[in-house]
Amino acid sequence: MLKTLSKAWKIEETRSKIIFTLLMLLIYRIGSNIPVPGIDRAYLAQMFSGETGLFDLFDLFSGGAFSNFTIFALSITPYITASIIVQLLTVAFPYFERLAKEGAEGRKKMAQITRYMSVVLALIQAIGLTIGLFRKAIINPNAFTMITIIVILTAGSTFLMWLGEEINDKGVGNGISLLIFGGIVARIPTMIRGLSVKIKGGELSIIAIIAIVIISILIVMVVIEMQQGVRKIPVQYAKRVVGRKMYGGQSTHIPMKVNQAGVIPIIFALSLLQFPLTITYFFPGTKFTDFVTKYLSPSGNPGVWVYAVLNVMLIMMFTYFYTIITFNPKEVADQMRANGGFIPGIRPGMATIEYLSRIMSRLCLAGGIFLAAVATLPTIINQFTPLNNLAFGGTSLLIMVGVALDTVQQLENQMLMRNYQGFLK
Repeated sequence: MLKTLSKAWKIEETRSKIIFTLLMLLIYRIGSNIPVPGIDRAYLAQMFSGETGLFDLFDLFSGGAFSNFTIFALSITPYITASIIVQLLTVAFPYFERLAKEGAEGRKKMAQITRYMSVVLALIQAIGLTIGLFRKAIINPNAFTMITIIVILTAGSTFLMWLGEEINDKGVGNGISLLIFGGIVARIPTMIRGLSVKIKGGELSIIAIIAIVIISILIVMVVIEMQQGVRKIPVQYAKRVVGRKMYGGQSTHIPMKVNQAGVIPIIFALSLLQFPLTITYFFPGTKFTDFVTKYLSPSGNPGVWVYAVLNVMLIMMFTYFYTIITFNPKEVADQMRANGGFIPGIRPGMATIEYLSRIMSRLCLAGGIFLAAVATLPTIINQFTPLNNLAFGGTSLLIMVGVALDTVQQLENQMLMRNYQGFLK
């Protein structure tokens, strides 16, 4: 990775893209520290002093901007939600399915729909947060102040969506993913400061810190192996004679990733599991709150075990669900058959579909177990060790490693394309 970055920095065009990307991330971090006007900071700090349920996920993606209620408090979560909705609509509605198959023009139309939906969702979330959750934190809650805050939050989220697309066009890597990556990395100093306080207070020893570093390195290695893991399905194309020329006859493969679903199953499962915790925030001191805290909260007893079991079950379910959406064995088999391709030893048609489905199910099982372990183990560690205030856990680590690998891969592809262009000239 360092070798790739070093080579990319020596190329003027690539260096300009890297600098542009870093400047956009700097703008994002500056905006994440500009507070929304008219907010009582002391009350805001009190609000986020304990369990905050689903808001932990929002705060993770915003790099702390949500808990500080800055102009980027909504982060790019409306855009992520809109993207997921549009992807699901391609399965449920023929119109979106047709757009997905129309190539560049269809993708352009879907991207436009996603933008409009993102703005609408940002507006709805801004209204809900301003009138609902943060209402008591507003110093002077009149109509003008409310409208001002709603407009600022909506504009901030829309600006981040534009910022991500600018990085896609003029920078390096996926802009939206890099914004999430920047927010997570920005929390590392907070984690280091928390660990130093624990060491000074005698809660942690130097040996424990060394063990944490070693375990973290091992986890990163496992995450990289699983993220890069691919099952290659061999495909042979038959020879065809067209006129006086012969086509086909080459061998290739279908790359099926072990973790095809990425981090999406963890996000979906986390959203569902922490929804009851979010509801308890609005009803403090009730029997419902006591029940959820004891039986469904990762800090409760036996809630931590119930939470862990439900987390594993939901992640496995969403892994299968999202993989089926992104990889359709029937479509792949039909495309191979139309182009004269076949899997050696497997008959074209239904036999190929069943073979691909069987391989996909096995990979889903391995990928689901991996995601469940990454998401669940930090919860148990936080509960039974002094490391209960770490700034990020398994989900953050998976996002960071995935984005880093994807960005380096894009850099390598750009340099490879540049070498091809130079050779052709």
